[in-house]
This record gives sequence, structure tokens and C-alpha cells, in this order.
Amino acid sequence: MRKIVPLGDSAALIQLGDEVDFTVNQRVHALANLIEASSIHGIIETVPAYATLLVHYDPLILSFSQIKNHLRVKMDQAEEISNREPRRIEVPTRYGGEHGVDLESVASHLRLSVEEVVRIHSEKIYTIYMMGFTPGFPYMGKLDDALVMPRLETPRTRVPAGTVAIAGSQTGIYSIESPGGWNLIGWTSLQLFNPESDSPFLFAPGDEVKFIVEK
Repeated sequence: MRKIVPLGDSAALIQLGDEVDFTVNQRVHALANLIEASSIHGIIETVPAYATLLVHYDPLILSFSQIKNHLRVKMDQAEEISNREPRRIEVPTRYGGEHGVDLESVASHLRLSVEEVVRIHSEKIYTIYMMGFTPGFPYMGKLDDALVMPRLETPRTRVPAGTVAIAGSQTGIYSIESPGGWNLIGWTSLQLFNPESDSPFLFAPGDEVKFIVEK
């Protein structure tokens, strides 16, 4: 699926698929990077998601027809480079304890032992599909079906940076202290976001992540 449709009078929505899929997501981010790097006059911002890319542009500089032609060229280029070899990053993780306060309730809800939850979560290699909702927060998937959990009914007002969590079919790591409604199962000492660094984000879309159990 390759589709470009107008969204209002100053944005174009590119749809490359209709489900969470690693290959499609790679293309979305490759396309976003190409558009940003090309510095096309009139394009203001790109917003990547799982299978879509929203492109904001200045309608006083570019018409929808012009932006559509630009994007078609970039889509062809993105197809060529989206098969890059991903980085793999190991994340040392302490499961349970004060920063993994939901681990036991998760195990109970799923009718698993705590040890089984840790094993299933840590044995898989995850792909980062996109970044949000705070700077450097990685959305990773997919979880093993045995670990699929609903979000908390009442989000917490404070979740420490480095907390490893799960919700739905995804896992993630809180990059900064923030509110959050995911199930907290562990913690890592890795710094995901450093605003003073030339490369402030530890992760990037397309990276692979392996959680390593720390005692």
C-alpha cells in the first residue's frame, strides 16, 4: 500500500500500510529521514508513526500537487534504503523491586510465575517502531502473546526514568521521569535521553533491543 492524501490544506498523509509491521515501519522512518535531509523548501515538519508519515508544509510555497510529486520521488528512494542492517542494543534490566512494582500483578493477571514473565520478556529481540511520547521513549514490539497486558486503569503521576514497562502488545522504557499508564516490570541504568549530548537519544527507530537480566 502506497497512498498520499491531503490532510487539511497544509499537510499530506502518506500511508504505507495498515498494521504494525517491521518492514513497513522501516520504510516510514527511512522516508522521514530522506525528507528531512533533502530540506525541500516549504516542508515544515515530518511526523512518523507505525505505518504512516504526516508531512506538514507551507501552502503558500507548495501546492498539494507539488508536495505529492516531491514525496513520490522520496518514497521510491526510501524503498531502496529501508533494508539497512539494524543496530542491536543490549539493555541491562533489573526486574521487579521498587522500579518494577507491577511485575507480580502482571504475573498473576497472566497466570504465569514471575520467573516466566521475566524469561519471556527478556528472551525476545524487539524492534523499535517509533519514538514518543516523551523525548527518547522507544515503542518496541511485538511482545509475546503471553505477555499482552491492558494499560493501567489509572495512570501514575510519576514513573522514574529508566523504568521498563509493557502495555498492549508493546514494551517500552521511560526515558525521563513522567506520568505513565503502562505496567512497570523493571528498570535499567542506561540513560535514554541526554539533552547536552550531540546525539541526545540512545535509540532510533529500526534499532533492535535485547533485555539482559541483571541480578
